[in-house]
Amino acid sequence: MKTLKNKTLFITGASRGIGLAIARRAAADGANIVIAAKSNVPNPKLPGTIHSAAAEIEAAGGQALAIKCDIRKPEDIAAAVSAAVERFAGIDILINNASAIYLAGTLETPAKRYDLMHQVNTRGTFLCSQACLPYLQRADNPHILNLSPPLNMNPRWFGPHVAYTMAKYGMSMCVLGMAAEFREAGVAVNALWPRTVIATAALAMLGGMVKPEQCRTPEILADAAHAILCRDSRDCSGNFFIDEQVLAEEGIDDLERYAVKPGTELMTDLFLE
Repeated sequence: MKTLKNKTLFITGASRGIGLAIARRAAADGANIVIAAKSNVPNPKLPGTIHSAAAEIEAAGGQALAIKCDIRKPEDIAAAVSAAVERFAGIDILINNASAIYLAGTLETPAKRYDLMHQVNTRGTFLCSQACLPYLQRADNPHILNLSPPLNMNPRWFGPHVAYTMAKYGMSMCVLGMAAEFREAGVAVNALWPRTVIATAALAMLGGMVKPEQCRTPEILADAAHAILCRDSRDCSGNFFIDEQVLAEEGIDDLERYAVKPGTELMTDLFLE
């Protein structure tokens, strides 16, 4: 049986949403989870903190290490990685999940929003990968998994929100480049993206254009990520996976269990035709 038991996962932005769902799924196997996120105290606008996430992970059967970490700061990343290695003696898997979104045109995107997306999405992914790779190269079956879309140069994905697309595609370009760079070292680097919009706190950033009942739950990405992370890293790298595709390969084709409201028409996510 495929399992992540005793594996150590370093997950950015794991205090809520998709990151937390992936953490809970791995914890059910008995994995160690490093929760690297900014949410140290409760926020009335956003549910969950690194501490509440740690409690959920331990209740699910895993071990948790909650670390306040702003991935825009290299010193925070270095300290988080050091603490993870000190606690769990290594890192087997990195999940680059933390992301910032602002869907607006060029004239409507303030510099601070542009900077935030690029600092968190592209730069944060690069720096976290850079910091974890020395340990991943020593691990058995090491994986990096970025929550980012397949690269699609259709202008329709750039025109409405070029700044966000550039930042999100930056994460995908890390997959393209690092998969090639670390293939001989046996480190798998892949991307995972949902076929439909996922019901998370990020929906609020879409201005009401998507209703929760048109979405699936984060658990579909958690199950897909689990399947990818259990694969042989030397035979599974450089892929831009879609959640439905991964689950179909695992023999799972009944996806109604993941719908927020079963039977409702779902909205296809960004960057997918």
